[in-house]
Amino acid sequence: MNARVEEVLAERSKDGTFVFHDPKLDTDLNLVYEEIKIVRGMEGYGWFANVIFHEKDEPKKQYALDFWFKPEGDELILMDIRVQKGPKRDGDGYFMITRLPVAWWWLPVQEHPGSIEGARAWQVMSAIHDYILENKDEDGNITVKDEKTGEDLKLQFVEIHRPVRHLKEKGDYFACTDFRKPGSKDEYYDLDFWVDEKTGKLKVNKVKVHKVPVQEDGVWTQVDRYTFEGMDFEETL
Repeated sequence: MNARVEEVLAERSKDGTFVFHDPKLDTDLNLVYEEIKIVRGMEGYGWFANVIFHEKDEPKKQYALDFWFKPEGDELILMDIRVQKGPKRDGDGYFMITRLPVAWWWLPVQEHPGSIEGARAWQVMSAIHDYILENKDEDGNITVKDEKTGEDLKLQFVEIHRPVRHLKEKGDYFACTDFRKPGSKDEYYDLDFWVDEKTGKLKVNKVKVHKVPVQEDGVWTQVDRYTFEGMDFEETL
């Protein structure tokens, strides 16, 4: 894993600078590698390396990035990179704070996949993350049909939210996610991903537009397309 991380860094760095596009801030971070802090494995889900960097022009400004790999044969395939911790100013320096919401791979502590009845929130979030990565285009965007307007929305993934909800009658799970309209910093869509286990494995079966961006007095806000009123569900831990 250490060698694979360093290989990715070498492939994606120029003159010692690793450029990472932070989807939450919608900006490119110019980073310098420091060390691999820890590598964790989750059976059936892959390997996760927590890697420490600092900003090229400000060494005190540190970031912790998670590199998610999945094994395929003898290879480790890079699935995604997410910011786990970012810098917060403290006087003349900085300290790192955990970015919320945390990635799903930090949620299980001592669990083993399949060791309990029903899916846990992080397992549902993993299935959603897999779906997003499988359906993104070369620019990192996915296309979703807006049922109300019929428009195909091309959107950039930002993050998955908790809680994960479980419909008591049908058994489906669903979770909200943030997506941004490419080219805009403030136009956010809230998409709901619906997941079931009908095939014996958690799979996304539907994507619905939950909230859309609307500009009011020059400020972008989100307006509900539907609510959860009348749904009989419970929150999944």
